[in-house]
Amino acid sequence: MGQQETVATSLADTVREGIGAALAEVDADLARRYPGDPGTRQPVHTVYVPGDAFTAGTIRSWGDQALAMLDEHAPDAGALAAVLGISDELAGPVHERVRAKLEREPVEDLRIDFEDGYGLRSDAEEDEAAARAAALVAAAYRDGTAAPYMGIRMKCMEAAVRDRGIRTLDIFLTGLMEAGGLPEGLVLTLPKVTYAEQVTAMVRLLEAFEKARGLEPGRIGFEIQIETTQSILGADGRATVARMIEAAEGRATSLHYGTFDYSASCGVSAAYQASDHPVADHAKAVMQVAAAGTGVRLSDGSTNVLPVGPTAQVHEAWKLHHGLTRRALARAYYQGWDMHPGHLPTRYAAVYAFYREGLEKAAARLAAYVAKAGGDIADEPATAKALSGYLLRGLDCGAVDASEVADLTGLTRADLDGLAGRGVKPA
Repeated sequence: MGQQETVATSLADTVREGIGAALAEVDADLARRYPGDPGTRQPVHTVYVPGDAFTAGTIRSWGDQALAMLDEHAPDAGALAAVLGISDELAGPVHERVRAKLEREPVEDLRIDFEDGYGLRSDAEEDEAAARAAALVAAAYRDGTAAPYMGIRMKCMEAAVRDRGIRTLDIFLTGLMEAGGLPEGLVLTLPKVTYAEQVTAMVRLLEAFEKARGLEPGRIGFEIQIETTQSILGADGRATVARMIEAAEGRATSLHYGTFDYSASCGVSAAYQASDHPVADHAKAVMQVAAAGTGVRLSDGSTNVLPVGPTAQVHEAWKLHHGLTRRALARAYYQGWDMHPGHLPTRYAAVYAFYREGLEKAAARLAAYVAKAGGDIADEPATAKALSGYLLRGLDCGAVDASEVADLTGLTRADLDGLAGRGVKPA
């Protein structure tokens, strides 16, 4: 190549250097506040089990109950597809994958509940339950029966239950340490947060535990549960949830919407409390914008309509749960709560259909983008990032296989990570 031609400019180098110096603080602040996707697997749901009900066989029991419900109420692909409105083309693969998932890994994320689902008990009873939970979780990770993610939901930081919540958390974490250390899949949930200062208190609590046990600072993260109006809009007119993410000092892993507490706090009648109510949509939209780019993920709430009773009643509950799950996925809430084993078939059916029905189009668009081959859609880097994220989530939950994605795109998992902004450069 010949010598590069000199082009005419008017600004001295000192102008550029001065602007760079002036924005250095902003650059650092952007990198700190908005690090992007953490690059880890996000579970498609969280299952909540009361602290006194959790046993070593809970996860397998949920899977077996879900399989039994499929056998009774939708024994084949056609029956399940007819109930849920899944296309004939997807019916077979979705049904097959749902059954395989329930046999292999029925629960992706399990929270042992010491809050609303557990209630107020004597101190001795809760002490024993917290210690027992730690022993069972540690054993599950040792013997390979654990869910990928497990942990507890403690009581909140409000004055009436604060000390009890702190003690339960201490007993649980201490039990894990005594049993060999904190598992990689550990997740903690802080409920009913109203002020950012309560998040700060949780950070100080975890810092103290890490120091007491010689753990690396920042080792323990936690979820923030959005269940109060004050967590969305504070008395000062600011979006409190954004302040909470900041107050977590990098420890916040996700924001979980609490359907019923939040709806009730807005005065919504019990019959209309649901994750598709307008107050829910508003809250989750604020959560979504506050969390964007921070690496903090979102989770939708639950439905309290359980698939129990005769087949017709189960089918109605399945239709509702499937529809709410599909609605959430389309709105980029990739996780939700499941409150009953009968919710597992429709959770996975909705998730698998969502990722499989868009697989070929998403793969074709991404392949065209990487190859700069053009096509009927002019995708930009941000869209390529979204397409990669879509395929990665499908891979993580088992909706699609790595070989399918590789055949359709010519890309490896590492390539997808790089395109999705997860720190690995694509080939």
